Amino acid sequence: MNLLDENILASQRELLRSWRISIRQMGFDFQQKGLQDDQIISLLHEHRRTTFFTRDLGFYDRNLCHRRYCLVCLSVSKDEVAVFARRLLRHEEFRTQAKRLGAVIQVSQIGIRYWKLNAEHEKHVGWSE
Repeated sequence: MNLLDENILASQRELLRSWRISIRQMGFDFQQKGLQDDQIISLLHEHRRTTFFTRDLGFYDRNLCHRRYCLVCLSVSKDEVAVFARRLLRHEEFRTQAKRLGAVIQVSQIGIRYWKLNAEHEKHVGWSE
C-alpha cells in the first residue's frame, strides 16, 4: 500500500491517482487526522508492505528502518510531491515494494539518500533520467 501523510495536498493525491498510482491518505480514506509521529510508526508496524510518503523530515532516521514498511521523506515543495513520489516509484532501485521495504528514504531534486535495514552506511543515488 502507498500511503500519504495528511500533510500532503489533496491536489497531489489526485494527481497521483490520475497517473493510476494506487494511493491512500491519512485522514482522508485511511485512519483519522492528527496522529502523532509515534502513532504513525505503530500503525505502520501493524500493516504490512506499506510505503509511507511524508514531507516531515523528522521521519528520516535510520533507527526507523523496519522490514514491514518503507518511509519516504519528500524534501521538495508541496506542489512537487506527486512528481517526486512517482519518480521514486519508477526508479530502478525502488521500483518494487520488495526493493523499498526496510528503507528510510529522503527524496530531493538532486537525488535520493537512504538507509536500509541493518546497513552501516547511508547510500546515495541520482535520478536515472
